[in-house]
Amino acid sequence: MNMDNKNELFPWVDEEGHVIGHILRGEAHNGTKKLHPVVHLHVFNSKGELYLQKRPDWKDIQPGKWDTACGGHIDYGESVEQALRREVGEELGIHDFDPESITSYIFESAIEREYVNVFATVYDGNVNPSKDELEGGKFWTLEDIESNIGQNVFTPNFEREYRNVIVPYLQKQSTHIKEQ
Repeated sequence: MNMDNKNELFPWVDEEGHVIGHILRGEAHNGTKKLHPVVHLHVFNSKGELYLQKRPDWKDIQPGKWDTACGGHIDYGESVEQALRREVGEELGIHDFDPESITSYIFESAIEREYVNVFATVYDGNVNPSKDELEGGKFWTLEDIESNIGQNVFTPNFEREYRNVIVPYLQKQSTHIKEQ
């Protein structure tokens, strides 16, 4: 069973995402709600399907649920882009991708506050999910995602981000494509 290192250093950021100090991983999730940055990457293939990772059963948060393709913390001293590339390499074995920045927002739960940097990419190569960190993963059609929302299949985080970020992003993309 894997465990997270509670002594890892994370950046502590303000509401605009600027680093104002550092905190320990343990502080990030202990209810102090010190704002810390994370990265999310949504991986689409050229057919428009969305890759989701399956969280392992040993995870303390949302075990066994399907989630955003890649999500991870930014380490202290690391840029958003460096963290994104490191996490995607570690979790999915993808190194050659072109991330598009979609948005950032603040997520708050009972125990933490995260400054979420959201990216998307189109990728048709091999995805090799980490056997240490993930239970696996697969591409889902948007119809399959839609029909499973609210069925306890996905993490609440993914469902919220899908509705509030990905759906508007895709609508904007299709409008943009029609205009060309």
